[in-house]
Amino acid sequence: MADLMIKIKNLTKAFEDYIVLDDISFNVETGENLVVFGRSGTGKSVLLKCMIGLMKPDGGEIYINDENVLLLDIKKMNEMRKHIGFLFQSGALYDSMTVAENLAFPLIRNFDYTSKEVEDKVHNVLDMVGLEEAIDKMPSELSGGMRKRIALARSIITEPKLMLYDEPTTGLDPLTTKEISELIINLQKKLNMTSIIVTHDLICANIIADRAIFLRDAKIKYEGTIPELINSNDIFLKNFFSTEAIIS
Repeated sequence: MADLMIKIKNLTKAFEDYIVLDDISFNVETGENLVVFGRSGTGKSVLLKCMIGLMKPDGGEIYINDENVLLLDIKKMNEMRKHIGFLFQSGALYDSMTVAENLAFPLIRNFDYTSKEVEDKVHNVLDMVGLEEAIDKMPSELSGGMRKRIALARSIITEPKLMLYDEPTTGLDPLTTKEISELIINLQKKLNMTSIIVTHDLICANIIADRAIFLRDAKIKYEGTIPELINSNDIFLKNFFSTEAIIS
């Protein structure tokens, strides 16, 4: 049996009377890419935020590498976060910093690298995403696809073992979506990362996913490979997937 990196047990989260996660349980194997589907407001992003301590669930357990995240004090939580990459939907680049400064920021803040080591890591990760020429540019000078690549570069520069993606291809055209998705899967293999990808983009999911779960009515209603979900006879899934194009 493969090693498990993530174990979620009976996770529950509500905002007053609105339940977004209701007794959610699932596992993610080391090296696996799990896609989380669901309509807007179904708790997908809430799930990620609970996993890294940005939001506290009302009940349940979250284990990452056998550590119960919900029992960690702030010092141990920050130590754990050093080994987790998070790609925000907006990219969350600092507008007042150059690309190089954006990439160096998590290294300088969280690690004791020398200036030369930081410089080398910045150049290396820019090479990985194919944007070495953008090193001195400001975020405002970059296209949407380039900003996604730089945000991805920043999220992997600390060499995380776990990556969490919140709508990594939102706002991108289909061709750029395909390029970013292929970059994500190539980096995942190269860096031997485990990934959870929250998305509604089937182009992205079809390229990235080993397996997918589908949140509906605050619960995991469906689970399987992308082809299994697409070819399901379930009326809801047929309606959901019929509006999207899959690129093989």
